[in-house]
Amino acid sequence: MFERIFRLSENNTTARREILAGATTFLTMAYIIVVQPMVLTGQLTGKPTGMDFGAVTTATCLAAFIATTIMALYARYPIAQAPGMGENFFFVLNLLPAAAGMIAVQVAAGKMAADSTTPWQIGLGVVFYSGIIFLLLSTLGVREKIMDALSPSLRNGVAAGIGLFIALLGLKMSGLIIAHGDSMTLNPAILSPDLIVFFCGLTITAALHARRVPGSIFIGIVVATLLALALRYGLPHCGDRIANAAIVKESALMTKFHVTGELTSAPPSIAPTLFKMDLVNSLSLPMIPYILIFLFMVLFDTLGTLVGIAEQAGFIKDDKLPRAKEALTSDAIGAATGAALGTSTVTSFIESAAGVEQGGRTGLTSLTTAVLMLAALFFAPIISMVGSYSPITSPALVIVGAMMLANVAKIDWKNYSECIPAFLVVVGVPMTGSIADGLALGFIFHPAIKLLAGQGREVKFIGYLMAAILLAYLIFVRMQLK
Repeated sequence: MFERIFRLSENNTTARREILAGATTFLTMAYIIVVQPMVLTGQLTGKPTGMDFGAVTTATCLAAFIATTIMALYARYPIAQAPGMGENFFFVLNLLPAAAGMIAVQVAAGKMAADSTTPWQIGLGVVFYSGIIFLLLSTLGVREKIMDALSPSLRNGVAAGIGLFIALLGLKMSGLIIAHGDSMTLNPAILSPDLIVFFCGLTITAALHARRVPGSIFIGIVVATLLALALRYGLPHCGDRIANAAIVKESALMTKFHVTGELTSAPPSIAPTLFKMDLVNSLSLPMIPYILIFLFMVLFDTLGTLVGIAEQAGFIKDDKLPRAKEALTSDAIGAATGAALGTSTVTSFIESAAGVEQGGRTGLTSLTTAVLMLAALFFAPIISMVGSYSPITSPALVIVGAMMLANVAKIDWKNYSECIPAFLVVVGVPMTGSIADGLALGFIFHPAIKLLAGQGREVKFIGYLMAAILLAYLIFVRMQLK
C-alpha cells in the first residue's frame, strides 16, 4: 500500500526509513505543542490574551495533523506543517494590541458593544482571511510562478540561509549562544547541565551521522533525553556543593525540564476556540494591513521552506519543483484551517529538514509526523516533557543546518548579478530572523542588479513585478506598523 501511494522504490527509499524520518521531524518540532499555547495565551509574554491554553494545545495538534496529512497525500512531500514561529509572536505582540485599540475606539463611538468580540477573535479572523487569499493565489498558480522565477543561485541561497537560520536557532535554544540586545556571546558556563546535554547530543548525532548510521538524528534525541533524565534525578544527590551550585540550580534542566510521571492524558477541549474567529470586524479598515502582513509572511515563509528543503533533498527537476501547486495548496488550506480551529498561521515547518536529512523523501514521512501529532494529544505528558527542554532537540537543528549550508557551493559565485542577491539571502534570513524578510531581499535586489548590469532579460516579468510589490509593501505597509 505504501509503495502504491508514495512510490517508495521510485524515490529510492523504504517504509522503515520514511517512518523513522517522520518520527525525527516530529521530535524536532514537538516543542511547538508546548510553545504555541504559551505564546497565544500570553504566558510566555506575561500579557494574558484571554485564549484558553488547553483549547490552543488541541487546535495546534489538530491543525498540524490536518495540514500535514494533506501535504502527505496530496503533494506527497516529506514536509510537515504547524503554527509558525514568528507569525505567532506577531499575532500576540502586534495584531492583538491593534485589534484591542480598534475595539476601544468602536465602543467609545457607540458602534460596538464592549462584550461583542475580543481581540483574539478578530486576530483569528485576520489569519483566516490571509489563508483564504493564500489559497486563491495557490489555485490560480500565482505562487508556483513566483517559485519558478527564482534563479538556481537564489534557490541555493535560500537553502543555505535557512541552514544558517536553523543552526543559529539550535545554538540559541541549547543555551550555548546568549543574546545580549543586538549582540550574541558564548555562554561562559560551559559545564552547565544544559550544555552537557547539548554537547553530548551533538557529538553522538554527528558521530553517527559521519558513520552513516540510519536514524542518527533520532538516536541522538533519545540519548540526549535519557541523559537529561539521568542528570535531573542524579545531580540533587551529588552532594550539597554540586546540588546547590548556581550553575545547577539556575539551569534550564532544573527550572524548565518538566519530568512527567504519566504517559497518557485526555485531550483538552477545543470548544473555547473552535470557529470563534470574528469574520466581520476582522475585515474593518484598520485590520486590512495586518491581513496583508500575514499573507506576505506565510507566502514567503512557505516559499523559502519549500525551496530550501527541495534543494536539500534533490527534488528540483529542470529548475522546477514537481507538484509545486499541490504543495503550496496544501499549505494554504492549513493556514485557513488553523484559524478555524483556533490557532495562528499554519505553515510549512523548516524542521522538516531534519526528517529529510534522515532520509525522508516521500509523503510517508509527513504522514508519520501527522499521525504522531494527533497521537500527541493523548501522550501530551511525554511530548511536553521533551518539548519543555530544548537542549534535547537543538543538536538536530545544528546538524541539519550544517548539511543545508552545503548549498552555497552551488551558487554561481563568478556571476556577481547572481551571487550578490543570493548572498543577501544567505545572511539576510538568519540576521533578520525571518525567512520571509531574507527572501524579500533577494527578490528585490536580484532584478535590480540584473537590470543595471545589462542582464535584465534573464529575469522573468514576475520577478520584476514581485520586486515592485515587495518594495511597496515594505515602504507603505510594513514600515508604517513598526
